[in-house]
Amino acid sequence: MELPRPLLLGREFVDRVARQSPARLALSVFAAVIAVFTALLSVPQATAAGTRAPFEDALFTAVSAVCVTGLTTVDTGTYWSLFGQVVILVGIKVGGLGVMTLASLLGIAVSRRIGLTQKLLTATETRSAGLGEVGSLLRVVILTSTALEVAIALALIPRFAVVGESFGDAVWHGVFYAVSAFNNAGFVPTAEGLDPFVSDWWIGLPIVVGVFIGSLGFPVILNIAQRRRAVRRWSLHTKLTVTTSAALVVVGTVLIAAAEWGNRATFGTLDTSGKVLAALFAGVMPRSGGFSTVEVGEMKESTWLINDALMFVGGGSASTAGGIKVTTLAVMLLAIVSEARGDRDVEAFGRRIPRESLRLAVAVVFVGATAVLLATLLLLEITGLSLDVVLFEVISAFATVGLSTGITADLPAEAKYVLSALMFVGRTGTITFAAALALRDRRRVIRYPEERPIIG
Repeated sequence: MELPRPLLLGREFVDRVARQSPARLALSVFAAVIAVFTALLSVPQATAAGTRAPFEDALFTAVSAVCVTGLTTVDTGTYWSLFGQVVILVGIKVGGLGVMTLASLLGIAVSRRIGLTQKLLTATETRSAGLGEVGSLLRVVILTSTALEVAIALALIPRFAVVGESFGDAVWHGVFYAVSAFNNAGFVPTAEGLDPFVSDWWIGLPIVVGVFIGSLGFPVILNIAQRRRAVRRWSLHTKLTVTTSAALVVVGTVLIAAAEWGNRATFGTLDTSGKVLAALFAGVMPRSGGFSTVEVGEMKESTWLINDALMFVGGGSASTAGGIKVTTLAVMLLAIVSEARGDRDVEAFGRRIPRESLRLAVAVVFVGATAVLLATLLLLEITGLSLDVVLFEVISAFATVGLSTGITADLPAEAKYVLSALMFVGRTGTITFAAALALRDRRRVIRYPEERPIIG
C-alpha cells in the first residue's frame, strides 16, 4: 500500500537527515519535544492559580522534565495544577526513553516501518542488539522501564497510605515518585518533598533502588536480565558500569556520612538508623537522582565538593542519568593504571579496550569540563553569587541531577536560560551535541609521520 504524499515526503526528509547526521536529527526531535511541553506548561490550566506561567519558568520546567533533571524555579507541588504535574510526569517519561530512541520513534511514526536509518539510530543509543532486533528492543525497553516503575510504585503506595494520605493521593504520589526515581528526574509532587521521610526506609530504599537501576542504562539492565545466572558472560560495558557505579555509591555514602554525621542541620539530630539511610540516600542521589531528604543548602562546603565530583561523573551510558558517565571514568582510570605499569594496552576483565574508546573518553571529559567552566563564568557574571553555590548548580544542571543549594528559584531570567541550555547539552550528550553541529565527518587520506611531544 502506497503512503499518502505528505507522509512519503516526511519519510524521505527524515531518512535524508538521518543519513547525513543522525545526531542532528535526534537533537531536533528532542528540541521539538521540549517546545511542545513548554507550550503545554504555558497554558493557564497548568498552574494552580489558573494564570499563565512566565515563559522562562515554563521553558525551564519543560527542559528540566524532558532532560530528567529535577531543577525547578517554582515549587512543583504548589505552583503547578494536577494537569501541570501530569504534563511534567509525561515529560519525564518521554525524556527517559533517550534522545536516539525518540528520533527512532519519529521515523517509525512517519514511515510506519522500521527502516535502516531508524535501526541505526536506535543501535547508536542502546549499544546492544543487531539491526534485526531493534523493533523488539524498543518494545523491551519501554516494557522493562514501565515494569520497574510499576514495581517501585507498588512498594511506595502502601506506605503513603499508612502515613495518612488518602488512597488517591497515595497512588498518585507513588506513581509520580516511581517514574521520577527510575528516570533519575528528581521531581517531587509535594511542597515538603521527601524531608518528612528522611528516616523512613520503606520510602527511602525503593527510591534509592529505583534511581540506582535507572542510572545503569538499558543495555546493562537487558544484559543482566538475559545473563543473570552467568555473571562471567556479562559484557565488558556491563561489568565496568556495575563495578564503577557500586564503588562510587560506597565512596560517596562513606564520605558524605563522615562529613555530615554530626551536622545538626542535616544528619546530626537523627538516630543511627536514620543517619545510615540519609547517608545512603545522599550517596546515591548525585548519580543523577536529584532527590534529597535534608536541606542541601545546609550541608558543609566539603560535602558540596564531594557532590560536585559525583554529579560530574553521573551514571551509565544510554541511561536516564547524566554526567560524563561511569564508563568514561573507568576507562580514564584504567588508562592511568596501564600507563603507570608501563603496559601498552588498556585492559579490564580479560578484555583489551581500544584506543578509540580512550580518545572518546578524553574528549567527553574535556567537552564536559569546558561546558561547566563556561556556564559557571556566565552565571558568576550574571548573578554575582559565590563560586561554591554557582558551581554546584551548574554541575547539577549539566549532569541532569537536580540537587540544588536553593538558589535556582531566585535566579534572573538570563541565568535560567543558561541553565536550560546546559541541561539540554548535558542530557543529549556532549559528543552527540558536537556531532550534530558537524557538517560531515572528516576522513583524511594522507597521514603525517608520527612524532611524540613531551607530556607532563
